[in-house]
Amino acid sequence: MSPMTAARSRFSPADRPQLGLRERKKIKTREAIRDATYALIKEQGYDATTIEQIADRAEVSPSTVFRYFPTKEDIVLTDEYDPLMVEELRARPADESWIDSLRHVIHMALDTMMAEDPEVVRMRAHLGIQIPAVRSRMVESMSETGRLIRESIAERTGLDPDSLEVRVYAMSLTGGLMEVYMHWAENDFRGELRDLVDRALDVLEHGLPTENP
Repeated sequence: MSPMTAARSRFSPADRPQLGLRERKKIKTREAIRDATYALIKEQGYDATTIEQIADRAEVSPSTVFRYFPTKEDIVLTDEYDPLMVEELRARPADESWIDSLRHVIHMALDTMMAEDPEVVRMRAHLGIQIPAVRSRMVESMSETGRLIRESIAERTGLDPDSLEVRVYAMSLTGGLMEVYMHWAENDFRGELRDLVDRALDVLEHGLPTENP
């Protein structure tokens, strides 16, 4: 599918030519650690997977794993997409509505993730509903994503990123997207994730529907 190919060329962090060799190596190390973690979880489950096993599978030291990821939950959840999405938001036309810009960028990120490894996307969502520590870390990470969104809103609108209104909107967005992810996993991944995201954005744009969808 051509949109996925286009998305990969713009969103795959390690392939971005403007990054220096050192930064690309760091990204590849993070990806190796994540790949090792996903493989081990698939083989033996989350709780049985240790940092030592992850390090051995990724061919790095345990201290290297901790240098890149403070906790096992961070390995599962952390990726490079948030700053890339902010860059894409900044590149959208100034006269485009904010919600249309959001849809475009979120669609690009979803297309990339689903094109690269849909099984990993589902695994992360599944762990979010199955493992309390992963769910808790997911909630904690929303604040950092929310901060990036607030900065993007401020740049686009001129509003104060620390204002109550901007903070509420940004956290409504990040919290809403997390709920989409959880809803998708809780319902056995029925439906297209893209469509569920669009429904969530419709709520932000228009408010609650007057009847069940």
